[in-house]
Amino acid sequence: MLTVFLSFFLASCQKNKVIKSHGIFYLENRDKLLKVNSTNVNDVIKILGQPHTRSIKDKNTWLYIERTRTKGKMIKLGRNVLLNNNVLIVKFNNYGILKEKILYNKSDMNSYKFAEVTTPNDIRRGSFIESFLSSIREKMQANKK
Repeated sequence: MLTVFLSFFLASCQKNKVIKSHGIFYLENRDKLLKVNSTNVNDVIKILGQPHTRSIKDKNTWLYIERTRTKGKMIKLGRNVLLNNNVLIVKFNNYGILKEKILYNKSDMNSYKFAEVTTPNDIRRGSFIESFLSSIREKMQANKK
């Protein structure tokens, strides 16, 4: 009986990771195919496809994004874990020739720390219920007059 239960339980386990991807797959490998001063706009579109975003200020700057997440281990309670976070910035000259390419990966991300201190509010003291009940009391006393 126990072996039947364990066989059903273990059969439902997955050996492969569940990976959720967003953007262009294998952006780092495709970046190596781009050659500065020789690749043109059409070659970039053929290798990477249409850009996710084009710069507002400079129409010759394109952005490509790759983000890959998977489920964490049991210790992390199955929260999503970031595997890849790559951003490729491609810049062209006025003739459409690749002038510059910059690849940012997960290690280039900045970690921001936010302050834990809260600002005291002198205008409103007490909870929502206290303020609600006091406003009802004021309205009741105003109707008596």
